[in-house]
Amino acid sequence: MGIKIGVCALQGDVSEHIRAFEAALSLLGEGGDVFPFRKAADIPLCDAIVLPGGESTTISHLLKKNNMYGPLRTFKGGIFATCAGLVLIGREVDDPRVEPLGIMDIAVGRNAFGRQRDSCEMAVTIAGDDQPFCGYFIRAPVIVSVGPEATPLCYADHIVGAVQGPHMGLSFHPELGGDLRLHLLFLERLRAYATAP
Repeated sequence: MGIKIGVCALQGDVSEHIRAFEAALSLLGEGGDVFPFRKAADIPLCDAIVLPGGESTTISHLLKKNNMYGPLRTFKGGIFATCAGLVLIGREVDDPRVEPLGIMDIAVGRNAFGRQRDSCEMAVTIAGDDQPFCGYFIRAPVIVSVGPEATPLCYADHIVGAVQGPHMGLSFHPELGGDLRLHLLFLERLRAYATAP
């Protein structure tokens, strides 16, 4: 049957995440189903969830409207959160319009890289990997602080990625460049935590 990865499809770049995770599963030679979801009832059916980039205040509002905060906070699988998703997954964010989920022990600064016109490509360093990763930063947040439960993972002048248990939060858009290293790392960590005693 394989792994079930649900991409939250309330707003943001959903199809790009679906394609990237389908490609990553194919590289691993694993079966699976990567699909968009829009209902809170779909969350417990997933092994992993993607919170995609988009507009964090809009996504926060839509999560509330669709009663997803509770199911996401109690979700037992891994969450892969990028850009706006990173803003949501932390314990603290510098914008009162966004209600953080509190899933990862990080504080996030929203739009830290500037406005849309300041969007850029930047080399990202991944901890334990000597090959740079091309990060696409679009009105991107940064991780302002990392608490003891989380671990920094990616750097580009700031901390731009962290992991905690089966979860991964990234400031940038790894789904846009065709480099699947972070998707593969997420799936490896997800498997390790799923099989841990």
